[in-house]
Amino acid sequence: MPDASFLPYLLIILLAIGFAFVNGTNDTANAIATVVGTRVLSPRKAIIMAAVANLVGVFTGTAVARTIGKGILGPESLTYETVIAGLIAAVIWSVVATRKGLPVSLTHCLVAGLAMAGVAMAGFGSVDWGILLKIIAAVGIAPIMGMAGGYLLMVALLWIFRRSVPSKTNGLFSHLQIFSAAFMAFSHGRSDGQMPMGIIALGTVLYTGNAGLWDAIPLWIIVLSALSISAGTAIGGWKVIQTVGVRMTNLRPINGFAAETAAATVIQIAASIGIPVSSTHAISSAIMGVGATRRLSAVRWGVAGNIVGAWLLTFPICGVLGFLVAGLFKLIF
Repeated sequence: MPDASFLPYLLIILLAIGFAFVNGTNDTANAIATVVGTRVLSPRKAIIMAAVANLVGVFTGTAVARTIGKGILGPESLTYETVIAGLIAAVIWSVVATRKGLPVSLTHCLVAGLAMAGVAMAGFGSVDWGILLKIIAAVGIAPIMGMAGGYLLMVALLWIFRRSVPSKTNGLFSHLQIFSAAFMAFSHGRSDGQMPMGIIALGTVLYTGNAGLWDAIPLWIIVLSALSISAGTAIGGWKVIQTVGVRMTNLRPINGFAAETAAATVIQIAASIGIPVSSTHAISSAIMGVGATRRLSAVRWGVAGNIVGAWLLTFPICGVLGFLVAGLFKLIF
């Protein structure tokens, strides 16, 4: 018969599944907004493609999962209550943002919620501020790299195809954009798909006491995380897709290809070294960079400003929520 710690362990698994699902829903736009916005694929076909690529991406690494699961908080604050509080904070803000049509970083939702929940439980010394500062630095670095990458790749493509007939160029990139969108979805799975993996693995370590699990995360955790985030992707966050793929700037297939390729490359580099960067930041800023190659006014900066505002609010809002929920748990338990 399960002991008393089984129920909080089960709650962590269920909340991690919910987090992964909302992550997939909000971040569907990261993979398919451009390919839908340019009408290269129908929304239904684009979502199916993204869900499959997301699923495959989750199986390609565990470095980000280890950073999320054991790199942020010290042993003194790694409790069921801390993990549950952090997850609740992340899920609340991500659901609100998705309903408002705002693409936010689910990575930063979770990191901020966990860090401040740890502070509420065990003080500021319980947080590995070196790791946290690297993640916070990525808030600025990923958008800059995404925007610069999108701009430079778009300029290069325009120069390479400067003598091509526009109809032929559109035809070529209509095909290529399908691959770039799949690459973006794969990269999202590799990065964001590892977050629920890290949380479930952490819960399992707390429940079993087996820290050796970090050396080889069990297959069932990887499969569960992959299926959860892919299910959210299959549902699709339509308001977010409209914001990123249609409202921010007008896109043609060559623009979509440049934005997706640049953003996915940024995510792949970060995931390979275990830094959880925001796929939302990368693709949104890459689209801004691509749009700016026409002229600065080609980007609807009011829409872009709302997106950036949501990015900046994510850390403080999720941090406060994580702190309050954990503080409540501390009073009750």
